[in-house]
Amino acid sequence: MLRLRQIAMVAPDLAPVEAEVGDIVGVPVCYRDPGVGKYGLHNALWALGGTFLEALAPFQDDTTAGRYMARRGGATGYMVILDTSDLARMRDRLAAHQVRIVEDLTVGDNALHATALHLHPRDTGGCLLSLDRHGPDAGMMGSYMWAGSAWQSSANLDLVISGAVMTCDDPAATAARWSAILDRLAIAHGTGWRIAVDNGTLDFVPVADSRGEGLAAIRLRGLAVTARTCGLDFLPET
Repeated sequence: MLRLRQIAMVAPDLAPVEAEVGDIVGVPVCYRDPGVGKYGLHNALWALGGTFLEALAPFQDDTTAGRYMARRGGATGYMVILDTSDLARMRDRLAAHQVRIVEDLTVGDNALHATALHLHPRDTGGCLLSLDRHGPDAGMMGSYMWAGSAWQSSANLDLVISGAVMTCDDPAATAARWSAILDRLAIAHGTGWRIAVDNGTLDFVPVADSRGEGLAAIRLRGLAVTARTCGLDFLPET
């Protein structure tokens, strides 16, 4: 199992992004994770089917997210989170391809738990990538530690994240790197490359502006019209 579960974006101020996202997705915030406070951040999370959209903003100076925004010229897409049923196998692949784990985090208990491997962006390219395992219920509408225990009642079941688009200096090389890490085939697609996961796609396209590499867009199944917030394009599924 390898699924697209969450997209994170980061902005200087949470409130305006929260209002804009609420208008786009049509549901209220399902959770605010106190755990991101250790990174000097606060957040808002929306449940879209069994996928999740997160907005983050720093509340203190000199955060990793703040430095990333400075490099990207402002609010921007930040992280892609995939979940897998076999983290042990993923660890072996990371070691084999010399991908550094910058954070190896396990939280929770038997009722609700998760392990997350945050990968070094210089070893992946494209954007920040996390590989997670959530339990005890691995269903799409089951356990998801980063959304608490009651997110299902606030989910928009008609809108689901189905893709992420990364702009890359070398789309072919970045797609090949992710392909090797994830053990999923990369195929030529349009002007770039595409990797399919169980419930969506990861696209790697050429850099189109001065912002450089980064998470530039997401695709949403059920979205009627294109939208934009937090430096991220929201695209209907194609």
